[in-house]
Amino acid sequence: MPIIKSAIERVRTSEKAEARNASQLSKMRTAIKKFDKAKLAGADNLDDLYKAAISAIDRAHSKGLIKANKAARDKSRLSARYAK
Repeated sequence: MPIIKSAIERVRTSEKAEARNASQLSKMRTAIKKFDKAKLAGADNLDDLYKAAISAIDRAHSKGLIKANKAARDKSRLSARYAK
């Protein structure tokens, strides 16, 4: 446990950022899973779920949670599943 005041504040802000980042990543993964389940089930709202998943991936990349190559790879795989 830190003793210096600035270190204590840094721990506090790091915990907030960690929670925020985890939440954002979770939303991205959930959007992708929802799309996959809907694709297997043959749902009607596939277009909306596809757009939501692509948007979630782009948002995670813009916030620095995932790297550019992972974002591109995930979007490419999603597009391939969408077109199939």
